[in-house]
Amino acid sequence: MKDIVETAAAPAAIGPYSQATTFGNLVITSGQIPLTPDGTLVEGGIEAQTRQVLDNLVAVLTAAGTDLGRVVKTTVFLADMNEFAAMNAVYAEYFQAPYPARSTVQVARLPRDVRVEIEVIAERH
Repeated sequence: MKDIVETAAAPAAIGPYSQATTFGNLVITSGQIPLTPDGTLVEGGIEAQTRQVLDNLVAVLTAAGTDLGRVVKTTVFLADMNEFAAMNAVYAEYFQAPYPARSTVQVARLPRDVRVEIEVIAERH
């Protein structure tokens, strides 16, 4: 059975999608971009934007009854692969070993011209 996850602690979906869905024991998030919960775009470099994205993911996962420690897969979308090391340094502040599997890709453009978007798949407690 599929259920929708919604929380005011992360930016609301701005299209025909959900912040996350659950399917059995899995939580699948939509990609999060660096918007505050009220929808304000976080200015600044890749570090500030990555931190906001991960804070948003923490909020969505908490609403779904899980946390970053239960994440099994992440996908990181970067506007510029030259910012990988800076993004990765912030990412490492949020994830502990054993680390989830991860893919990182450079894309031509992200919504609102942000620097980073991240989505995750996690197991619920």
